[in-house]
Amino acid sequence: MPLYELSSNSIAEIPSVTYASLGLREREDVQRILRDHVDVISPNTLILAEEFGEWTDSRRRIDLLGLDRDGCLVVIELKRSEDGGHMELQALRYAAMVSTLKFEQAVDVYQKFRASRGQLPDSAETIIRDFLDIADGPVAFSNKVRIVLASAEFSKEITSTVLWLNAQGLDVTCVKMRPHSFQGRVLLDVEQVVPLPEAAAFQVAIREKSVAQQAVAANGRDFTRYRLKTFQGEIFSNLPKRRFIYKIVCEAIKLGVKPAEILKVLPWCQSNMFISAPGKLTGGELMSTVSDRSPMRYFCEDNEVFYIDGHTYSMSNQWGTRTEEAVKKILEILPANHGILYEHEE
Repeated sequence: MPLYELSSNSIAEIPSVTYASLGLREREDVQRILRDHVDVISPNTLILAEEFGEWTDSRRRIDLLGLDRDGCLVVIELKRSEDGGHMELQALRYAAMVSTLKFEQAVDVYQKFRASRGQLPDSAETIIRDFLDIADGPVAFSNKVRIVLASAEFSKEITSTVLWLNAQGLDVTCVKMRPHSFQGRVLLDVEQVVPLPEAAAFQVAIREKSVAQQAVAANGRDFTRYRLKTFQGEIFSNLPKRRFIYKIVCEAIKLGVKPAEILKVLPWCQSNMFISAPGKLTGGELMSTVSDRSPMRYFCEDNEVFYIDGHTYSMSNQWGTRTEEAVKKILEILPANHGILYEHEE
């Protein structure tokens, strides 16, 4: 749909233009910008590589290779052309080629990508694990590969093909990115056209459940999510283990329980559950006081640290198979009738 400028007494269409007329190039401009702002077309996606082509006997390259929080690799193809060309067929070839990529290979790919941008390569595995919420142990990617096609327009042939592919169980999204020139600025109208957002929400829910079931069957990992009711009546849903126990500790501290009391009932966590320092510090200031702890392994955002008795505390986000046992131990030392309830979510 067109964009309009609304004033006090009129409404005027802002005409769309072409990328070429704006002097914008597909790779050097559009791709470079979307690489750093990929959530515009593919929310909750970590970009692992740009111009990825590490396969045998092929000089073809994926514009952007990503990973979503369900453990699905994401092939992102961008086109400036007005109808998208034959990008769906190209993306299918890429998806097939990249489908065998394993976690260790993805870490290596991401290390190289970060190094090429002047970022520290040795944190690649930690970042991926934190993104997937898998602190330790083996990581198995989903067998499915998602495809995201982004173009100014899509021909009827492409949209018909994508609808058919999705009906066969694939996961292909078409996102229109139409540029507009307005008062010397470039406006970008971004619209997901296939599948419609209402249908996409249902498909994502089904896919999340399927991926979790496959992962548990494959390696026995626990992907349980929790629903928590706080003592003040707030409801938190779809909490993974680490966020679930963090919320429980928050509730305990609000009810007057000290970190030392928590550690007393969790003896296996004595060495690394909390980091603390005197004073009221930001998360970054607190982490700078310890040289042997990675910020990636603690809840250390400014709104996540605790201020207790003149000290600042940060809690570990590394939790394994004893999470529920720890939660039960903490709940036992809370005041009677605390009202905190939790349950597993399907």
